[in-house]
Amino acid sequence: MSNTSTPCHQFDVVIIGSGAAGLTAALQLPESFNIAVICKQSMTSGSTPWAQGGVAAVLDEQDSVESHCQDTMTAGSHLNDPEMVNFIVEHSTESIHWLIDQGVPFTKDSFLDGAPPETEPPKTKAQGDSKGFHLTKEGGHSFRRIIHAADATGAAITKTLIERTLERDNIKVFENRIAIDLIISRDHQGQSNCVGLYVLNLDSERVETFQANNTILATGGASKAYLYTSNPDGASGDGIAMAWRAGCRVANMEFNQFHPTCLYHPHAKSFLVSEALRGEGAHLTLPNGKRFMHKFDERKELAPRDIVARAIDHEMKRLGCDHVFLDISHKPKEFITSHFPTIYERCLKFNIDITKEPIPVVPAAHYTCGGVVIDQKGRTDVRNLYAIGEVAHSGLHGANRLASNSLLECIVLGRSAAQDILERHSDTPPFDSVSIPAWDESQVTDSDEDVIISHNWDELRRFMWDYVGIVRTTKRLERAKHRVDLLLREIHEYYSNYKVSRDLIELRNLVIVADLIIRSALQRKESRGLHFILDYPELLPTPRDTILTPPPRQPSWR
Repeated sequence: MSNTSTPCHQFDVVIIGSGAAGLTAALQLPESFNIAVICKQSMTSGSTPWAQGGVAAVLDEQDSVESHCQDTMTAGSHLNDPEMVNFIVEHSTESIHWLIDQGVPFTKDSFLDGAPPETEPPKTKAQGDSKGFHLTKEGGHSFRRIIHAADATGAAITKTLIERTLERDNIKVFENRIAIDLIISRDHQGQSNCVGLYVLNLDSERVETFQANNTILATGGASKAYLYTSNPDGASGDGIAMAWRAGCRVANMEFNQFHPTCLYHPHAKSFLVSEALRGEGAHLTLPNGKRFMHKFDERKELAPRDIVARAIDHEMKRLGCDHVFLDISHKPKEFITSHFPTIYERCLKFNIDITKEPIPVVPAAHYTCGGVVIDQKGRTDVRNLYAIGEVAHSGLHGANRLASNSLLECIVLGRSAAQDILERHSDTPPFDSVSIPAWDESQVTDSDEDVIISHNWDELRRFMWDYVGIVRTTKRLERAKHRVDLLLREIHEYYSNYKVSRDLIELRNLVIVADLIIRSALQRKESRGLHFILDYPELLPTPRDTILTPPPRQPSWR
């Protein structure tokens, strides 16, 4: 029989994820709403705290919405949705003002000039006025438009939004919980409707049911599908896989961004070296000290990430070396330590003084440009289910994300989704009118073969790196497809017979996402943006999205 003792919680809105997107949505909703925020680990365990560079926005009077949009489209190889690009960039300035109002301590010009930092957060400025804030420039941008908090912008935003969230009595945070599956009902017209989700409490090892009028996926990306990544351990594509199983389309999963410069050191655990270093004049060099980016793009180190990552990958394979170098030591020490204190201190821990010597760097999987198909309000194909941030395919990024547009997307669409939920709140049916099936684990047992999970996890990430990486071929992709098909069957059988655990849930999600990536890559018969395939090196004349539609969904409670 079913496990009827499963704890059940009821909320107006359940948000899965505590990064910039999820907390923005929570804070934009009124205090009359009963809101749950579900975190896989702690509130700071997502990807947002790792973001160093900043937030791209139209803040300088010499900049414009048109220029920011054009840079975004160019970086995205014109696969972007022009309407979505314009929508997000048009709302960039007000989104920055909202962050400033929350208290995010963006760096002031006076601080970098040597003056003490302000004790009060800066006041909101008039539209387009950037006076007082330091703006930096990153690859692919025509202007200095990156507002930042030194080189730890994501950490500053996370800290501020968490503080604001914990001040709100109507927001309840559930830590150490991992979402398993969405609960979907159908109305008399056959329309799918998300009514909640099942969640594994990692402390009690019990499955809990969350009933919700609205559910927001803010679960981040899926870069843990690759062996080397700049992402934290939780980036296992949970939201994408859950939405796919619930009946949502996904798009452009073949576009996986590899950040060109992650610190290469056996104990660094994929520490990202911000693109802002190159924006401030750092050079990429070979082991012999010679620069090489001029051979690949006239913009040199300031070319978009896909070009820089491929150039590094090419030189590493050509020379048979494990890494290249990023050198900013020609800049004054005071400049380096004031602009990049986090990177300076982190590298010092590994006996690398970036004011005197270059940094060994290597590309690593960094950002999932595709995801769950959404509109400008964050709505998915399933009613009352939203997706915002890296989990989603909004159409902003196209075939390659422009640097520092990711945090911008989180804030703009987090605000937009919250506004849509507020406007539709009166149409929400009462909880007692919806039947929620209990989680059923009557047919499963405790596993005595967890080695299968660890073996499959390692196999998956390794063949994804080898066959579905920075440079691809049809033969490599077909090899990957053959292997992922075997894993899909094996993991499905394992999931059907054993009680769930975090490792099993993540592996189940990751193999689905890997399959979506491979299938999407096989469908694209061209090289565009982040998808570079030797069999089809040219662009097709018309940019087209790769959209995958799931098969008819199965019951989500096992």
